[in-house]
Amino acid sequence: MSRLRLGVNIDHVATLRNARGGAHPCPVQAAQMAERAGADGITLHLREDRRHIRDEDVLAIKRAISIPMNFEMAATPAMQAFALKLKPHAVCIVPERREERTTEGGLEVVAAKDYLAAFIAPLTQAGIRVSLFVAADTAQIHAAKAVGAPVIELHTGHYAECTGEKQAHALEALAQAASLAHSLGLEVHAGHGLSYDNTPPVAAIPEVTELNIGHFLIGQAVFDGLSKVIERMRGIMDEARA
Repeated sequence: MSRLRLGVNIDHVATLRNARGGAHPCPVQAAQMAERAGADGITLHLREDRRHIRDEDVLAIKRAISIPMNFEMAATPAMQAFALKLKPHAVCIVPERREERTTEGGLEVVAAKDYLAAFIAPLTQAGIRVSLFVAADTAQIHAAKAVGAPVIELHTGHYAECTGEKQAHALEALAQAASLAHSLGLEVHAGHGLSYDNTPPVAAIPEVTELNIGHFLIGQAVFDGLSKVIERMRGIMDEARA
């Protein structure tokens, strides 16, 4: 199997900074450290309420890193305009509700096919790789293909929250979804809620080419340091892939 890419989401470095105000800890420094530690890309989510990452963070990080930026965003005209100005390597379109603590589920692609097709087109024309964050659901994956997205990112949150037999069923659903998407010509990524313990089975799914992991890595970095946790996660992924 091909090497699995690791995208490191640094949103919650900004959460820590914003809890007190000021400039520390610095998301730009975190992105540079993640790159040195072996991250293949930097993921960040500019939410409409700017609860963690801010506009100036995005622009500064874009200038400071040499690895790809994966820009997560809601499907709004304002975010589309920002992305077209920014021109990151990739955007991942996610559902967003102001009252949620984190992204709670996959994007509803089926019901918004016409809107999303029109929304994606200018991004693709600008040379930006577009991904849709979706549940492991057959209808949503077919709809993602229909609207012209070349990539899907499977929401692994349900799998991460389960244990025992329920987790095994959730993993099988992810594997089947990845296989379907691959058969349709879509590139397959995965992320949400992944940790040292639950990453290996997802990393072993052969059709998955990229994992995006954030909250666990930033939380564990409080104890072990960011470079060490990224290096360990990189090793876990490589071992599972082998």
